[in-house]
Amino acid sequence: MTLLLAGDIGGTKTILRLVESSDSLELKTLYEESYRSGDFPDLVPIVQKFLAAANTSTPEKACFGIAGPVVKNTARLTNLTWFLDTERLAQELGILSISLINDFAAVGYGIFGLTKQDLLTLQVGKHQPEAPMAVIGAGTGLGQGFLIKTGNHYHVFPSEGGHADFAPRTELEFQLLKYLLDKHGIQRASVERVVSGLGITSIYQFLRDRQLATESPEIAQVVRSWEQEAGKSEKTVDPGAVIGSAALAKSDRLSEQTMQLFIEAYGAETGNLALKLLPHGGLYIAGGIAPKILPLMQNGSFLLNFTQKGRMRSILEEIPVHIILNQQVGLIGAAVCAARL
Repeated sequence: MTLLLAGDIGGTKTILRLVESSDSLELKTLYEESYRSGDFPDLVPIVQKFLAAANTSTPEKACFGIAGPVVKNTARLTNLTWFLDTERLAQELGILSISLINDFAAVGYGIFGLTKQDLLTLQVGKHQPEAPMAVIGAGTGLGQGFLIKTGNHYHVFPSEGGHADFAPRTELEFQLLKYLLDKHGIQRASVERVVSGLGITSIYQFLRDRQLATESPEIAQVVRSWEQEAGKSEKTVDPGAVIGSAALAKSDRLSEQTMQLFIEAYGAETGNLALKLLPHGGLYIAGGIAPKILPLMQNGSFLLNFTQKGRMRSILEEIPVHIILNQQVGLIGAAVCAARL
């Protein structure tokens, strides 16, 4: 049995999990704790506090999923002053082998630790076990990644596909693009500006300002509060979540229109990723948004826009598409990665 340490390291929260791995790579969680990242000057004191509370020996291996790019085994977190280096971490913590991976790469590894109950299948497709796999996930941003099989193992690769250009297809989407360019004074708009939590709010503002539906006082108050907090590191409201909930309840027409446009754009971008990778090994939808709006993801609009690619439609209809329901998939992935070190 091997003792492992897995971590999900974010600018706001750090989650650590102590895991025991068997020879068959079966993972058993022994202890888990969450910490406010900003309360610590570095990752090292968090790990030290965690291991002391777990009352355990030093793990042999560790893997940390980082909310940001990882370059040559180092990472600088976006919203913190932390600079992480595997060599320094290993020396100060006494852990023999440490890996830093992008948080979306951790999601890719996490696929292999999921059960059937952790997934909801949107499209069964025709699974090909040797084919590439793809991961996409709208949350705070829009993460994308892919997996390639070599020998008996899959190698996971993150990407910055969420920063590719938003590609409008309808007159309304072209108007949305022009709105975003004018509003922010920019020359191009990434797809992340539309397909993300922030994107939901942007779509709502666009439809509201174009007066395409009447704005309800309740949703208006939340959005106004969020707009007034622009520039602050922490917000007191989450308009994307409120808009999504109102659309699910069918209590606000503007929110329903917002989520309809969001789902269409989400499906189209997922289809774009599928065309580039042909992930017949499975396409997995991660991120915090999809599990919260499952009825909207299942109503047919997502898959319609996913497959609506002209002559390529029949190919996309054969790709298995799954929604990841387990929100700890990144932490699971860090443990899987640590076990493979």
